[in-house]
Amino acid sequence: MKLRTKLIIAFLTVLLLPIILGSAMIYLVGSYQISAIEKTYQISGTTVESLSNSMQTLSSLTEEPYHDLVAMAANQPEEMGDATALDGFNQILQEKNAYLLVRKSDTVIYVGTDMKEAGNVISELPEYGGAETTSENGIYLGGDAQALVKQVDFLFPDGGEGSAFIVSDIRKTIPEIGEFLIDVLFCVGFILIFTAAVMTFWIYRSVMQPLRKMQIAAKNIKEGNLDFELKPVADDEMGRLSQDLEEMRVRLRDNAEEKLRYDKESKELISNISHDLKTPVTAIKGYAEGIMDGVADTPEKMQKYIRTIYNKADEMNTLINELTFYSKIDTNRIPYNFNTLSVNDYFEDCAEDLSLELEAKNVEFGYFNYVEKDVKVIADAEQIKRVIHNIVNNSLKYMDKPKAKINLRVKDVGDFVQVELEDNGKGIAAKDLPNIFDRFYRTDASRNSSKGGSGIGLSIVKKIIEEHGGKIWATSREETGTTMCFVLRKYQEVPIYE
Repeated sequence: MKLRTKLIIAFLTVLLLPIILGSAMIYLVGSYQISAIEKTYQISGTTVESLSNSMQTLSSLTEEPYHDLVAMAANQPEEMGDATALDGFNQILQEKNAYLLVRKSDTVIYVGTDMKEAGNVISELPEYGGAETTSENGIYLGGDAQALVKQVDFLFPDGGEGSAFIVSDIRKTIPEIGEFLIDVLFCVGFILIFTAAVMTFWIYRSVMQPLRKMQIAAKNIKEGNLDFELKPVADDEMGRLSQDLEEMRVRLRDNAEEKLRYDKESKELISNISHDLKTPVTAIKGYAEGIMDGVADTPEKMQKYIRTIYNKADEMNTLINELTFYSKIDTNRIPYNFNTLSVNDYFEDCAEDLSLELEAKNVEFGYFNYVEKDVKVIADAEQIKRVIHNIVNNSLKYMDKPKAKINLRVKDVGDFVQVELEDNGKGIAAKDLPNIFDRFYRTDASRNSSKGGSGIGLSIVKKIIEEHGGKIWATSREETGTTMCFVLRKYQEVPIYE
């Protein structure tokens, strides 16, 4: 899961989960508190909405006493002046956080609470006969009074006007309402804290766990330790970053191994070059000293010595050119000039050149072409000739037969043209055959001979063929000969429909 998706989920969770759980907690706590309030104060029909409205709650608390007061004033008006009767009724009201006031004409004759507490209310009481005050819902007295008042008007037995008031102090709302609000706030706060903590831990774990692994990996890389594996822990941005770091580690390790291998090969190359150059240099020095010492005292000997010196110098030049070319091809600095070549025309020219060259060396040459005349390939003519030249020279270098023979075959193999160069030399051992195209590789036989070479001729051949999109391989039998094969993809014209 992507980190962006996780953040969206965390946001929605922090936003919606408290609302859902908070609503559920309010319902559960509210139901419990409503049940407790209804049981304690003998009321019914209480809701969460009514609990949030203190006026409505206080009104419902005194609903039954109000009706009792109305009945008492109508049926027993004499008791409205009886302190004993009024005390009993007031005791019921006090259980509901209310008290009773009785007024005769303009004089308050009964106060069911502390006079100091009731003083602000008495001054605000409505007059006798106020039609709006006779409702069971009561009226609200603001200012210093802060009370809900329910008024019952009646007549005393002597004909005096009387008013009885049930007074509920707004500031003394039932304790359960306060507890309910505290519980709700606590539950909502707990849900918010819990949700935020869980989401924070989730995001923290999603980020910090891979970061900690990447930190360890970076430390190992800094210290040069590349022999470890960094496995991505998730398919997200951090996981992809871990994968990138792992790929960098693998590349660094491969580069380090390649450098070690290259250093080893370079040392081997220097050793081979030293050996290969030492032989002709020694020969040149020896023949030159013979000339200077007068050993070549006849024109024939002089001619022989000079020709030998020339051949050895040419051999050194060939080696140096080969090494220079390899350095260019190894760093991809060889500019290829690809062209469409006719297979028949091109290889006939190659065969003609090889025939003249090999004839001069007393080597029998055979050319066999099994390809149709219209077959073409895309190739660099010069580089393919270099491939053929290197293979032929390699064959001649290790030729051990008195009657040397080399055959060139060109075959049609489907989408490719296959070129085969066959010799009747001493062959290549089976254990050496898979490695002959590796750079700087020389067989055991070549190491023990004076014809060892630098070991890069066939690696150049492989590089060129692969740059042409082809493939090269070899088959060989010891004491019978070797066949070098490579393929080039045919050129095929794609029709364009307008």
